[in-house]
Amino acid sequence: MNINMKTRRGIFIAACLLPGLALFLLFKVYPTIQIFHKSLYLWTGVGDKPKFIGLKNFVDMFNDDVFLLALRNTGFLMLIVPVLTLLIALVNASLLTQSKLKEKSFYRTVFFFPSILSFVVIAILWSFIYHPTMGFVNSGLELLGLGDWAMAWLGDQRTVLWALAVTLIWQAAGYYMVMYMAGIDGISPDLYEAAGLDGATRIQQFFHITIPMLWEIIRVTIIFSINGVLTISFVIVSVMTAGGPDRHSEVVMTYLYGQAFTNSNFGYAMAIGVFIFIVSLLLALISNKLTERGSH
Repeated sequence: MNINMKTRRGIFIAACLLPGLALFLLFKVYPTIQIFHKSLYLWTGVGDKPKFIGLKNFVDMFNDDVFLLALRNTGFLMLIVPVLTLLIALVNASLLTQSKLKEKSFYRTVFFFPSILSFVVIAILWSFIYHPTMGFVNSGLELLGLGDWAMAWLGDQRTVLWALAVTLIWQAAGYYMVMYMAGIDGISPDLYEAAGLDGATRIQQFFHITIPMLWEIIRVTIIFSINGVLTISFVIVSVMTAGGPDRHSEVVMTYLYGQAFTNSNFGYAMAIGVFIFIVSLLLALISNKLTERGSH
């Protein structure tokens, strides 16, 4: 009887898991395998017969000046955006949780609001903010008497990546701030009281209590933010600059899309996709390893 009950239970669990597992294999695992497979072919579309060319797509990738420029731009955003986003989120979370402001809930809502907006809406909004003649940035500089600093922020090679970085930071900082606030709320107030009695300042408490106690959450958000730049930057760049000026805001995801759906070079696009997958996995493993010691 006992064995029979265990068998029935196992069959029931398998029956519950099987549909979800089948969908995961069909729509996640199988397409991923196909991408790795087709990245070894010259393939220009559905009606065209793929031609096996081995690793030529990958060799061409690293001889492609536009791809290398897109890779450099993506690397810049992946370096700048996560660092500033998480720093701003952590400082804001600490200030809002440790202070005695009555408007905490209001500020939390205001800061989190950009995270619930569509990426397209955010891109359009910031395109107007950076507009050369009607934008808030240049108008504000004019009011401050700094009209000589006004420029086409999205049309200048020197500023376009920084302008996109500000947009990405504004979109994500509130999301991570709420995560950090939830973590700080779980820290015992007695720790801060004891540190205060020992003469520790707010800044010392921040570095010696808040950050160590939040370290596991910080580790997770580092990986989230790095991978988030890859996906979110595609929409932001596509709407705000379309890779311009002169490809100086091109990122690897927009270049992949252009190769696939503009140039019909699907094999090459899939090779770029494989490269992005491997780089994302390596970055996640490296960041996890580098922050591992601090978690003990």
